[in-house]
Formats: sequence, C-alpha cells, structure tokens
Amino acid sequence: MNRGFTLIEVLVALTIASVALMAATRATNSLQHSGSELRQRTLAQWSAENRLAQIRVQGEYPNVGQRDFDCAQGRTALRCHEEVFATPNFAFRRVELSVFGADEHRLARLVGFATYLP
Repeated sequence: MNRGFTLIEVLVALTIASVALMAATRATNSLQHSGSELRQRTLAQWSAENRLAQIRVQGEYPNVGQRDFDCAQGRTALRCHEEVFATPNFAFRRVELSVFGADEHRLARLVGFATYLP
C-alpha cells in the first residue's frame, strides 16, 4: 500500500499556508503604519508643547490673531497653526496650537494660556 499525499491534499495545505502568510503580512504592515503614525503624533505634541513653553519662559504676551509657522522636529516636516484669543480677564490670553503633518492632517492640538504680569 502506497503512503503519501495526494495532489489535492498538497494544494489544500499550500492554500492554508498562503492565507496564513497573507494575514501575517497584513498585520505586520498595519503595525508598521501604526508605529509611524504614533511617532508623528508624538513629535507634533512635542512641537506644540515647545511653543507653549517658549511663551511662558520668554514671558511673551502674544497678540490676538493667528499665524502659521514651521515647527519641524528632526526630519519630520510639521506646520504649526497658532490662534490667540482674548479672554474676559485682560491679563490672560488663550493660545490654541494645532500641528499638521505634510499631508495637512492635524496630528496634535494643545490649548494653553499666556499671562501678562506688569
């Protein structure tokens, strides 16, 4: 009696193995994309925090309005959008920072306050 695998059994085993490998490849690509997105969001958050820290340390009292400026971190190109709003208390200004990536997708948003101390 011959013992061995038939062609059908080999094809079924190869099909199962190929489906499993495709699923593993897709999961790996998804993890890689998630890691890249997390890195960009972290750098964007740092850029926003840096700007608020700069306002506090230098004692800036920014003018009401909005402006855009480059806030790249390392090799990651980022654009910051700063909006400054008046508050009911003259000594405070609300500062809203949004950080955008190269594809104009907002990666981070941070709100803080600037104070005027005479």
